[in-house]
Amino acid sequence: MILKTFRWAFVVTVLGLAAGILYDGWAALGVVAILAVLEVSLSFDNAVINAGILKKMSAFWQKIFLTIGVLIAVFGMRLAFPIVIVAVTARISPVQAVRLAVDDKDRYQQLVTDAHPSIAAFGGMFLLMIFLGFIFEERDITWQTWLERPLAKLGRVDMLAVCVALILLLIASATVATHAHQHGGAHADKSATVLTAGVAGLITYLIVGGLSGFFENRLEEDEEREEERTEERRAGEAAEKRGSAGSAAALTGRAAFFMFLYLEVLDASFSFDGVIGAFAITNDIVLMALGLGIGAIYVRSLTVYLVRKGTLDDYVYLEHGAHYAIGALALILLITIRYEISELITGLIGVVLIGWSFWSSVRRNTRLAATP
Repeated sequence: MILKTFRWAFVVTVLGLAAGILYDGWAALGVVAILAVLEVSLSFDNAVINAGILKKMSAFWQKIFLTIGVLIAVFGMRLAFPIVIVAVTARISPVQAVRLAVDDKDRYQQLVTDAHPSIAAFGGMFLLMIFLGFIFEERDITWQTWLERPLAKLGRVDMLAVCVALILLLIASATVATHAHQHGGAHADKSATVLTAGVAGLITYLIVGGLSGFFENRLEEDEEREEERTEERRAGEAAEKRGSAGSAAALTGRAAFFMFLYLEVLDASFSFDGVIGAFAITNDIVLMALGLGIGAIYVRSLTVYLVRKGTLDDYVYLEHGAHYAIGALALILLITIRYEISELITGLIGVVLIGWSFWSSVRRNTRLAATP
């Protein structure tokens, strides 16, 4: 099972390390390996969240996630994204941004660092909405019951998550954004930039998440109606199935497409801290793409492994821990607008929360098994 799921990740690892050696000698081998480990450590909670969404999708869309999704993750977020950020913030063409990345790496790194406030605000708000949507939703199984049940009751208030997110964005724009960290230790007032980018992240979540939720609900409603018709008219079951197969398949496709789109935006938000943190190790865009790309493929393979093994069903608090890690990462991104926080701390917070939720799940399973 492990070899089958991770075989492409192993192949890409070998090819990526070899490409690094060919590109910049043996020293590049260590850089690419460190970047891959950095990406996996920062994105383990991403894999858990992705698995919770991916398990609702068909095998076909899981393959799409591992093929087209990987191309988007590696070439889109780990290679093209820093180029686009530099082009937009410096108001230069993408071609000029590529030339900077190749010929003037220090200047390129400076421009990416100076763009961090807008990146952090966008990604922080998107991830914050994911956490708030989870914590304000009523659910049968709770992990930190003392906190989750009262918040779930508060979640009955319409648009509460949006209000909380906007309040935190206003606080961030009026505090940390007024002395945003810039390249070389300087600070600048980025209040307007942070506010605009944060609202854009919120809107992106509402559009993509809303569309995926809409089509998923439509799919569930159609399935329920189909079951009712089947029970009422068993004699015409075969004919009904033939008559409704086309619309169900089309609806499933739309629902899966928007879920896939939601996954890609989610992955983009998770990759922000990895891309920015990678500059602490190297400012070579080729080595960065190789290392972070290898890590991204492992994260995707891990996502599929969790789905196929049914890990989230066996260890029910894992999803809770991952969402708490998302909430922590969202706040960290907002704080890093002004203050530098080590990627080690960011990664450890996620690992600790997920490890704690896993341990709680094991204890729950042991307790249920001992119950007569």
